[in-house]
Amino acid sequence: MIAFGIDQLLTQTVSWKNKRMALLTNEAATTHSGIPTRVALLQNGYSLTLLFSPEHGLALKGADGQSVPDSIDEITNLPVISLYGKKLAPTPNDLRDIDIVVFDIPDIGARFYTYLWSLTYLMEACALSGKKLIVLDRPNPISGNLELSEGPILEENCASFIGRWEIPIRHGCTLGELAKYFNKKKDLGVDLEIISCANWHRNDFQPDWGTMFVPTSPAIQQFESMLLYPGLCLLEATNISEGRGTEHAFKIAGAPWINGKVVANLFNQIGLEDVKAVPITFIPVEGKYQGESCEGIAFNILDRNYFQSVANGMLLINLIKSIYPAHFTWANYPTEVNPSGKNHLDKLLGIENSESLFNLPLQQFLATVIKLTNAHEWRNEVNPFLLY
Repeated sequence: MIAFGIDQLLTQTVSWKNKRMALLTNEAATTHSGIPTRVALLQNGYSLTLLFSPEHGLALKGADGQSVPDSIDEITNLPVISLYGKKLAPTPNDLRDIDIVVFDIPDIGARFYTYLWSLTYLMEACALSGKKLIVLDRPNPISGNLELSEGPILEENCASFIGRWEIPIRHGCTLGELAKYFNKKKDLGVDLEIISCANWHRNDFQPDWGTMFVPTSPAIQQFESMLLYPGLCLLEATNISEGRGTEHAFKIAGAPWINGKVVANLFNQIGLEDVKAVPITFIPVEGKYQGESCEGIAFNILDRNYFQSVANGMLLINLIKSIYPAHFTWANYPTEVNPSGKNHLDKLLGIENSESLFNLPLQQFLATVIKLTNAHEWRNEVNPFLLY
């Protein structure tokens, strides 16, 4: 069975156990047996005095992109300072009485999943305040096989809180590895320690771990949603529902003006061997088309060892746009960190004028997708920082 960084820590004797500790975490961060990290630390005698929370809050109940207030943790009674609201990083005053800062949040392997960027802001804050940062590492649930990593690589002028720095959409790394990489590449100067997980092989996916699935945010309730997310999250920038408000978020796509059988048939004719589309009808209880009957497709992943989620998402958008030119539109996506919601596709894909790609003739579009999603250079770039 896999052992997460927190499990490894609890078997060690460390010099800082009695020092005042702050922890950036959420409810999804647990031991392999399901005990929340913050509870496990207190039960094992660590001097945990302060909690920080990312997007969605400590309890994972905040809606996507919604500001999260400071609070008190109902389980530990510790104060919780939100890093997704009035500020994105701890202030020197927040860290004034803290000796050690710890990070433990599960990631899902996609650049625009914001927990990674909360980690980078925490790194900068620790460097500024001269605090040691310890990252309790976790496996990448959609595998660490870098052959499955997908671009585009983020362009600097498209930087935002859903992508600060230059990495591909599907990065294939753990957050501990990315922390090492950014500490060096961005010259952050953090006193950084990574406590690695054990018994993880890079080709493993979350169902291979031998642990229960723990939802990592309100919309990520199943492993298949994690695997499809790097591609289907692109639907946020369109008027196509990505399934928010259903139990199948990021596994389905649809709208009231779509004929699910037509889209499924045409998608399957593309001939992809690792995924199949099936027609579906659904009624979202929130988000796009709330309360309306939508038709669309659900994706069955036939071989996760080869599935390319970003390319899949781009092909889907292009297909629906070509079938329904009178209905399809690009859409803004307002959030706490991007209140106007403008240029959302640019921020997701990480390249400027990205909507224009979908105006290309089909063969040129397909060639462009292949070129953009190739992340060969990334594999060489990050290789020296791999821990597993």
